[in-house]
Amino acid sequence: MKKKTVEVKRGKTVPKGKPARKPAPAARAQALPEALRNQRRLEAGGRFRFGCHPELSCFTNCCADVNILLTPMDVLSLSRRLGLTTGEFIARHTLTPVTKDLHLPVLMLRMGEEPQKRCLFAGDAGCDVYQDRPWSCRMYPVGMGLPPARAGEEPQPVYFLFEDDFCKGRTEPKEWTVDQWRTDQGVAAREEMEAGYRGIVSHPWFIGGRQLDPKRMEIFHTACYDLDKFRDFVFGSTFLSRFELEDSLVATLRDDDMALLRFAFRWLRFALFAEPTMKVREGAP
Repeated sequence: MKKKTVEVKRGKTVPKGKPARKPAPAARAQALPEALRNQRRLEAGGRFRFGCHPELSCFTNCCADVNILLTPMDVLSLSRRLGLTTGEFIARHTLTPVTKDLHLPVLMLRMGEEPQKRCLFAGDAGCDVYQDRPWSCRMYPVGMGLPPARAGEEPQPVYFLFEDDFCKGRTEPKEWTVDQWRTDQGVAAREEMEAGYRGIVSHPWFIGGRQLDPKRMEIFHTACYDLDKFRDFVFGSTFLSRFELEDSLVATLRDDDMALLRFAFRWLRFALFAEPTMKVREGAP
């Protein structure tokens, strides 16, 4: 039987052929996404049952014909795992959906060929990149949504449980809270970076449906996803002559990907929203 699915993108739902992953951490909506409204909300301390292992008849079935939205950490981790630059990874392994509903560019993991459209990293024994698997894969069966941005308020994530009929993992005896699941799946350890990304995409600047112009859309795409290109921009342009940065920070940014991604989020707040997160040199070009 064809499995029913819905892809969640910033509050819009698009019918698909199989249960999609939860919205990536960036997903935001004018209200809670439609696909989450009928799901069981997980309150603080709420528990759910789940387990995933090769003995389940559905093992890796969820790794085909599914829309997996990628966060900047996902792109960086997978590109380094595969020995690719971020630009090479984006070109080979991602798609960029274009719809009028998206106010920022997003990346989606490219699936294999028809008819199965199986994830290229899914092997017979499970995920071949398990240690660097995307945020969405780590979080399933937990979904997360962000309420609309409000001036002066930091949007707090709300969590839901996906109880897809195709998934036998929800019949397993092990019980979890959201915090336990996030820790077990290595999500909590990445929270600083994911929160930095969410802070950009849920910024109050977007209240009222404001849109970035094409130039700033490109700036966002480069700084968030194509980190190697962003490094070239920092060190291969007039960037360092225009902005005051500590010498120790400059040295760190040359080789430390995590520091560079953290700096990219800082830079985006200046470049997109004119926040005073960067200091321009006097007489800078």
